[in-house]
Amino acid sequence: MRTPTQILGLLLLCLIGARGDIQMTQSPALLSASVGESVTITCQSSQNIDNILAWCQQKTQNPPKLLICYAYSLVDGIPSRFSGSGSSLVDGIDSRFSSSGSGTQYSLKISGLQPEDIATYYCQQAVSTPPTVIQATT
Repeated sequence: MRTPTQILGLLLLCLIGARGDIQMTQSPALLSASVGESVTITCQSSQNIDNILAWCQQKTQNPPKLLICYAYSLVDGIPSRFSGSGSSLVDGIDSRFSSSGSGTQYSLKISGLQPEDIATYYCQQAVSTPPTVIQATT
């Protein structure tokens, strides 16, 4: 299993094959939900980014936390309630987080929302230089 640092390094390596400016659009900008509900955040790119997309979570006064890379992989330590389209959970991320999508359309789903999920979420492409982060969803 790759560490978040290794994964970020791999994302940065992808910058070498830059495709020009890629515009990212994330929605909604603001999201209200209750504990236990499921929420979905979408991210659209102006051109195909081949799943070279990361979803991050940032809590007040904390650095960003990588949740999902390559559109489908949860990062280690991230709860499974998070999911994403086109990405992988990083080790340790709860499976409530999930991701889906491909090409230009991606989404992050959080199932069974918990109080600790209150944060700012954003997607980032790493196909072109500089990596694009769009307005975040809070």
